[in-house]
Amino acid sequence: MKTLDWNTLFGQRAGRIQASTIRELLKLTQRPGVISFAGGLPAPELFPKEEAARKAAEILREKGEVALQYGPTEGYLPLRAWVAEWLGVKPQEVLITTGSQQALDLLGKVFLDEGSPVLLEAPSYMGAIQAFRANGPRFLTVPAGEEGPDLEALEETLKRERPRFLYLIPSFQNPSGGLMPLRARERLLAMVMERGLLVVEDDAYRELYFGDGRLPSLFELSREAGYPGVIYLSSFSKILSPGLRVAFAVAHPEVITKLTQAKQGVDLHTPILNQMLVHALVQEGFPERLENIRATYRAKAKTMLEALDREMPKGVRYTRPQGGMFVWMELPQGLSAEALFQQAIAQDVAFVPGGPFFADGGGENTLRLSYATMGPEGIVEGVRRLAKALKGLLASALPSSTPTS
Repeated sequence: MKTLDWNTLFGQRAGRIQASTIRELLKLTQRPGVISFAGGLPAPELFPKEEAARKAAEILREKGEVALQYGPTEGYLPLRAWVAEWLGVKPQEVLITTGSQQALDLLGKVFLDEGSPVLLEAPSYMGAIQAFRANGPRFLTVPAGEEGPDLEALEETLKRERPRFLYLIPSFQNPSGGLMPLRARERLLAMVMERGLLVVEDDAYRELYFGDGRLPSLFELSREAGYPGVIYLSSFSKILSPGLRVAFAVAHPEVITKLTQAKQGVDLHTPILNQMLVHALVQEGFPERLENIRATYRAKAKTMLEALDREMPKGVRYTRPQGGMFVWMELPQGLSAEALFQQAIAQDVAFVPGGPFFADGGGENTLRLSYATMGPEGIVEGVRRLAKALKGLLASALPSSTPTS
């Protein structure tokens, strides 16, 4: 029997497909006793378990022949109509996807060719980097911080390059937690409208604000300005359950048609039962649910920031998020987050090193912490362990003093 050489059988695209860094790191955090700030996982105590059980039973009993059947690729029409009403658009502008990750993959398939320039923030969501990379693009990046992308750097890049699209997360960015101010959103929109640049706005954390209200999305501002070039992505993962894998893309009907055609070759449609369950769950008490989610994450973020303020040594910088699920930390120059991760795991605490969030390299001294899944005691203890690991790393990095004679 001839031995198969798999490396010669895989296509070029397969060579660009890489394992998710977060998914690989999560394997290290499964052992008992580890406090994990690594995964961007919603708080399980917020899942509507009892309500979902009742609604699912009701759906299967009364509409099981629909829930268990094939459905339209575009999505379950009542849910599309609900999303359209929520966002102030038409149902034909809405595509239901199997998580926002599928929407990113479909966008890559539709808009990117080998060598296509695509513009991202640095850092940016590593799931988007992973999805786009499979298409062999050329990544362009602009620095981003607590107030979103550096617009001066963005303008300079757009003078030299014509990217297929700009991908960004203006609200409570993953990983930085940054929030782009309204004036910056308006300026960015003016820049892209002047150039006819396509924008992909990922707004998965849109409802997780800690203040009095939500800033208008780039998509909303673009529609007010009559500009159709913003594709909007969001999800029910952070406000209901990630396990249901129900998200949506909103765009010009021509874009929705092409994304739908791409989706037909992937999974035909998102599970109808899941879509019907999401639709049922948003019919009752949805505003109150969102208020509870915001209050929960607001309290957890406050606990983490207070613990970081107490425990972290001088020279460590971190963001103070106004919403979302993440704190972004920058270590003193010369320290490696990968090295800190090894020390931290020895102390039974985990996080995500920042390097994989940079599409074109860098960020070796950065890391992401998520406060979403832990209770207050776990957050406080986890920060204490992380600080202990960091102080140990700092001590080992200091040059040893030469004894005096």
